[in-house]
Amino acid sequence: DAVRYEFYRDRDVAFEGFTGRNYLYREEFTARIWNTRYDFPAIKDGRVKQELLPDDTPSGAQGWFLNTRRAQFKDPRVREAMIQAFDFEWTNKTIMYGAYARTVSPFQNSDLMAEGPPPAEELKLLEPFRGQVPDEVFGAPFLPPVTDGSGQDRTLLRKASQLLQDAGCVIKDGKRRLPNGDAFRVEFLLEEPAFQAHHAPYIKNLGVLGIDASLRLVDPVQFRARVDDFDFDVAIQRFSMSSTPGDAMRTFFSSQVADVKGSQNLSGIKNPAIDAMIERIIAADNRDELRIACRAFDRVFRAGRYWVPQWYSASHRIAYWDVFAHPPNIPRYATGVGAPDLWWFDEAKAKKPEPSKPEPSKSGQAK
Repeated sequence: DAVRYEFYRDRDVAFEGFTGRNYLYREEFTARIWNTRYDFPAIKDGRVKQELLPDDTPSGAQGWFLNTRRAQFKDPRVREAMIQAFDFEWTNKTIMYGAYARTVSPFQNSDLMAEGPPPAEELKLLEPFRGQVPDEVFGAPFLPPVTDGSGQDRTLLRKASQLLQDAGCVIKDGKRRLPNGDAFRVEFLLEEPAFQAHHAPYIKNLGVLGIDASLRLVDPVQFRARVDDFDFDVAIQRFSMSSTPGDAMRTFFSSQVADVKGSQNLSGIKNPAIDAMIERIIAADNRDELRIACRAFDRVFRAGRYWVPQWYSASHRIAYWDVFAHPPNIPRYATGVGAPDLWWFDEAKAKKPEPSKPEPSKSGQAK
């Protein structure tokens, strides 16, 4: 008959709308809400169902993208220092209820990720760029550090400080300075209030390094306008990669769109090796060639330190009012969990009477 989508500007307001049955199906993206707020009456009496369904599609690239068009992020050593300063283990444990795993690759949760030293097939693609890309491209791919979970891993912060020092960003009068003498400032641009808690400990660690870091929360329209104009230092984004990547890769990572307003190349990547790997991905004639080209691309991209990888979940947190049904086995590559394409309205469930409420006694207390 009809499927209606309702949009909310705020996640917490949207959740309240769901509990009030203003809409009937919800995918929960906030671990805090999933772990603390799904205890309302309709959950307890079975009118709302919760399911954790596997996600076999690539999880994509979610993270803080560093705008290399800005002076403070020109040097890859500075960008790596930004990675070293983020304590994922503490954030996951303390803020996200341990619900996530660390993202390391734009092809996360797929067979397109690079692992270990490159085999001969990948080396064949990479060898023409030896000397133009970091030597690590020809070894195991870069992995973000695993912290001690304290929220302020001193070993990693010392490493970050040394990287900044090596890049010419010295401490002067208690503040980190860029090579030109200007103060090292970083502004995180954000449109989603739910992410504020994730920024606070990260900004604190950057302060320990002498970096003047701040957070600016704007409305979605302003966020989109500023990102389209590349008017930001650091911005969160998630790029969902296809199971079979193609020419869309140019939109996210190629030199030809790095200066095109509104492109998805947020970091401003201009790397001939990345451009060449993208063309090999597009030209692949079969799955094996595609896999080899994607893994070679992955090595070069990760060596560039263009982002601070965040996290992913290989499952979908689903809640719905009990008027739907779905196949017991969702197709492996179904979009999301196959809703609404593969789900259906179950009339028998919808006709079930709601639980009766206890009648109040004369004293006003429930019987």
